[in-house]
Order: sequence, then C-alpha cells, then structure tokens
Amino acid sequence: MEYAIIAAGEGSRLKSEGWQLPKPMVPIGGVPLIDRLIGQFTSVGAASVHVIINEESPVLSRHLQQTDFNVPVHVMQKSTPSSLHSFYELLHHYPYIRECCLATTDTVFQGNEFERYINAFQQDSSLDALMAVTAYIDDESPLYVMTDESQRIISFSDTPSPGQLYASGGIYCLRQQALDVVKSVIATGTSRMRNFQRALIDQGLAVSAFPFRKIIDVDHVADIGKAEAFILTD
Repeated sequence: MEYAIIAAGEGSRLKSEGWQLPKPMVPIGGVPLIDRLIGQFTSVGAASVHVIINEESPVLSRHLQQTDFNVPVHVMQKSTPSSLHSFYELLHHYPYIRECCLATTDTVFQGNEFERYINAFQQDSSLDALMAVTAYIDDESPLYVMTDESQRIISFSDTPSPGQLYASGGIYCLRQQALDVVKSVIATGTSRMRNFQRALIDQGLAVSAFPFRKIIDVDHVADIGKAEAFILTD
C-alpha cells in the first residue's frame, strides 16, 4: 500500500494569528506535523511516502529535501484550489498508486490507534474504503458520519442528526475503485473532499468507519497546545 500526505494548503488561519512557518512545520511536542505523520506511516510499514506541497513553500520544500526520514519521500510541488484537487494531482503524478492511505498534514492522532486502523483495512479486502472517524468533535466545520451497527457508512452530512456519533478524521484508506471516484468527481467540477466521500456512498462502494478515540485538527494556534497535551498525556 502507498502512503500520501496532502500538505498544499496555505495555513491561512494560523498565519492570521501570527504563525509564520508553513502549517506542516508546526511543531507538536518538538516534532513538525509532517515529520510526525511520515514517522507514523513508516512505523506501520510504509516503504515510501508521497507528499504534495504548494508552490509558495520553499521553506517546507527545503525541509523535506534535507531531512532523513529513513524512507524515500517523494515531493510534488503544485498549488491547487482544494485538498481534493491536491489528491487528484498526486494520483495523476504517481499513476502506480492503486491502494493508498491518505492523510491531511494537520491531523494528530495516536500511533497505536493508527496501527489498528491500517491492520483493519489490510485484513478486510471487501472494503473499497475505510475512513478514520472520531467522536471527539472540535472542528469549525465537521463532516458528520452516519453508520449502521456494523460501522458501514450510510451517509456524510454537514449538520448533525440523531444517531450520528462521529465526524470524519481526515485519514482515508482507499482501494482502486475508490481512487477512480476521485478522477470522476473532479471531472464533474467537484472540489471538496467531503463531496468525494459522499460520491463513494452514492456510487454504492463498500465504505466503513474506523473509530479513533480522538483526532485533533491543527487549524489555529490554540490547537497546538491541545495537540501537545493529547500526545503527551493521553
């Protein structure tokens, strides 16, 4: 399985609060977000990692080129209008990706939960996609996830409904049929990851949820402290 990171956003909310470094280089417990994520990928057996960054990130580009991550890190530099477009560009640039674990650079989670998540995906070949979800909802615009009793995902929603326990966690394990949907929805003008996820359900793919106890998105300066407390004390 291939591993990929979307790190092409501008981190505008952090910048507006005075943070100068690119978001992927925000340190959590002294380790940049992107380094932490690459390390978690390698700990579950990633032979290489594919990363897309924007064209306005020379500091991040140098960091990725100069850091020894113990595995090859393939860096694609291209500015895109959305995370979904970034993912599409990765798939286009690396056409050998047939099965993929994708994460956004600002997700912070525990390694032991991630290992169980990867194992669950690899052991269930009937799934087209396994989405990380969490009942810890601390996002400005969460994507709510409705599941049945077997954790099969029924729907994604921008607003909560009775019985919805989870929100999307920004980590996705996807097989070929799900990856093909990325290309098809881009062709229709879709521009958000959440609409890609809805398309998976609309097209009848087998999509399940894997609950993490907590996943933190680092969007604001205040989130840095939350993430550090989480990884150091939980």
